Amino acid sequence: MARTLKDLKQKHPDKDMEQLIEMANYQVLVQQQKSRAFYRIQATRMMIGAGNILKKHAADQARKAVSMQEVQTGEDDHTTKVMFEPSHYQCFENCGSLVLTIVRKGGDMNHTIKVDYRTEDGTANAGSDYEFAEGTLIFKAGEVQKEITIGIIDDDIFEEDEYFYVRLSNVKVIRANTGNDQTEAPPKACLGSAHTATVTIFDDDHAGIFTFESESMRVSESIGIMHVKVLRTSGARGKVVVPYKTLEGTAKAGEDFEEVSGKLEFQNDETVKNIEIHIIDDEEYEKNKNFFIELGDPVLVEVGQKQGDSNENRPVPHEADEEHIAKMGCPSLAELSKVEVIIEESYEFKSTVDKLIKKTNLALVVGSSSWREQFVSAVTVSAGDDDEEDSGEEKLPSCFDYIMHFLTVFWKVLFAFVPPTEYWNGWACFIVSITLIGVLTAITGDLASHFGCTVGLKDSVTAVVFVALGTSIPDTFASKVAAIQDQYADASIGNVTGSNAVNVFLGIGLAWTIAAIYWGSKGEPFKVKAGTLAFSVTLYTIFAFINIAVLLYRRRPSVGGELGGPRTAKILTTLLFVLLWLMYILLASLETYCHIKGF
Repeated sequence: MARTLKDLKQKHPDKDMEQLIEMANYQVLVQQQKSRAFYRIQATRMMIGAGNILKKHAADQARKAVSMQEVQTGEDDHTTKVMFEPSHYQCFENCGSLVLTIVRKGGDMNHTIKVDYRTEDGTANAGSDYEFAEGTLIFKAGEVQKEITIGIIDDDIFEEDEYFYVRLSNVKVIRANTGNDQTEAPPKACLGSAHTATVTIFDDDHAGIFTFESESMRVSESIGIMHVKVLRTSGARGKVVVPYKTLEGTAKAGEDFEEVSGKLEFQNDETVKNIEIHIIDDEEYEKNKNFFIELGDPVLVEVGQKQGDSNENRPVPHEADEEHIAKMGCPSLAELSKVEVIIEESYEFKSTVDKLIKKTNLALVVGSSSWREQFVSAVTVSAGDDDEEDSGEEKLPSCFDYIMHFLTVFWKVLFAFVPPTEYWNGWACFIVSITLIGVLTAITGDLASHFGCTVGLKDSVTAVVFVALGTSIPDTFASKVAAIQDQYADASIGNVTGSNAVNVFLGIGLAWTIAAIYWGSKGEPFKVKAGTLAFSVTLYTIFAFINIAVLLYRRRPSVGGELGGPRTAKILTTLLFVLLWLMYILLASLETYCHIKGF
């Protein structure tokens, strides 16, 4: 499936994904190995103007893909939400103060809203790392944004990065007096999802500890350029150079990713740098390969100054002794100095392939989910062309399709009453179908007997000439469909022999078994006269061996296979098989009327 979709994308680069999915859906359905029952269904549908079921299924799936758009549920426009924007803040401990922004969104802006705020300790403590703050913000009519300022306390002590919170609470609406209090809905206000802000204070007394965000990260192969963050924590003093390089795992450089190596240069007070790596997209299904990115030992190139320090206070590297360097804090690596990157298959590509796999289930293609679907299909005329096309698009019905539809619409509507295949896991459909087939078989047998009596033919001749011809026509068309849609001739040839095996062993055997049990319960033996059966079976066996010999001969390189081949070989084979059929009918009829002696 994945290979089919990739090939179609290369073959039809101008088509959008919807069209490619429909084309892949149809192509995979055509290439799948199918049962004899499927080919009979397909042949019958095309005979009666019901259309190519594979193309119809592919087109239906494409229409569903267009119509099944996700419905985004809109938020309540009457409710005002108050929240931080953004909800995460970062600053150095020497910044002096930090401004946080609170916004109101949605609802009626003509009302006044009050909201309380309060700082809360995390790893940072009020009084030593930041100044405690609390209060109430008032959004007047029309105001959408407010700011609060939190003081940050600086020290010269080396410490880890710390954080604290600022939380919003107790939202109230002060309703404006508009004179329509009786008719308007009361205004509502609530806290938004970002009702708590996190403030991280970076220490500026150390050159920093360098680390990745996590031990591993997963990326889609379709991402193109991936960005890996390298964080500088516990200080950001000075200019530091950090080398990095990629290491192969199960993912190979040049095949799955482009090998890179280099150096990251962190300026004074810079805390984040990105490593860019190009991921190669080969559209592999269920891909799971890994490689690694490793950081080298960081090097302090230049000792920086604190923000707000004068040049007089800036330390000079060549004059600093070892004790001073130790106090400043040399840069170092954290435990997470090596990250594993796992390359996965493209989510969109895998999702598309998974959906196609579900849609290309032949049981779903020939099945139905409701009576409405069955009756709509019964009265709808569809194109019966069986040409294999890449697009899988339905064509307009031909004149022949309309004629066959109106000739068979009664039977199509009649069998639309059969329960859909989804009821009782298909058992309801199976039981009712078998019952209807049995009833129609009995009616057809009686009609054939009456027809033979009317025109003066014996039952055995009527069975061989007319009844057998009628039951074989679906097999013939099913073999034709199988020959067109299958890569090999197995399904086309095995379809007829399989059908005859079912007709003989199951059809006759089951009927005779039931009859034997019935007459046995009455104490009478059940006997079936052989009649001309021995002669007919012997004749059929002889002609069958001739057919097999012809098929074996057609495997020669000059012909190329059981089906198809050069035009002359096709015509001669067809004429021979038709001649054998006519000879069978003639000899069986002559034996029935005692013109030749049987056994």
